[in-house]
Amino acid sequence: MFSVKILIEDFWPLILAARYTLLVSVLGIALGLVIGAFVCVMALSRSRGLRVSAAIWVSYLRGVPMLVQLLMVYFLLPVIGINVPAIVAAVGTTGIVASAYISEIWRGAILALPPGQTEAAIAIGMRPRDSWIRIILPQAVALSIPQLINELILLVKASSLVSLVGVMEITRASQAQAGVTFRPLEAYLAAAVLYLAINLCLAALGRYLEHRMAV
Repeated sequence: MFSVKILIEDFWPLILAARYTLLVSVLGIALGLVIGAFVCVMALSRSRGLRVSAAIWVSYLRGVPMLVQLLMVYFLLPVIGINVPAIVAAVGTTGIVASAYISEIWRGAILALPPGQTEAAIAIGMRPRDSWIRIILPQAVALSIPQLINELILLVKASSLVSLVGVMEITRASQAQAGVTFRPLEAYLAAAVLYLAINLCLAALGRYLEHRMAV
């Protein structure tokens, strides 16, 4: 029979494991923001070569499952003589995959802005770089907040995949608890509740930021 006591007892080791879930997700999206910014610039460039390179990058990363890419990175690096901890491979893969989606989010936000704003900035003598920093980017970031938070939520859920390379995050911890207690229902239900709590907090953060940065 279902036991509430065991469910509550399962929460503590899962909460400890949540540190790695958040670490992979937060560092992954931070890396994705940096790489995604460069890919976005390439996609909006006047150079056809850069646009094609960005399109190939995005198409590949969005077309191949994250699990396959994670396993490729984890097993390929040692082959070429680079031994990295599983957590590094997990964060790197997460960030690279996220960059494809983030670049498209930012590209869409920038293209959604009225072109007249840039033209007006140039007309009053503002340099293109200043118009980007003071006018375009602040509005693009504000417009992209909901999509970026949604991407972070997706990364939190996708972080369960890194359990396959040995990272003790929520899903792997729940599997370990199920093996110890022989009560998988309580262990996996505790994991589901913890994932839900994290993502509800992230959704609330997104609504707060969206309100504060409303264009």
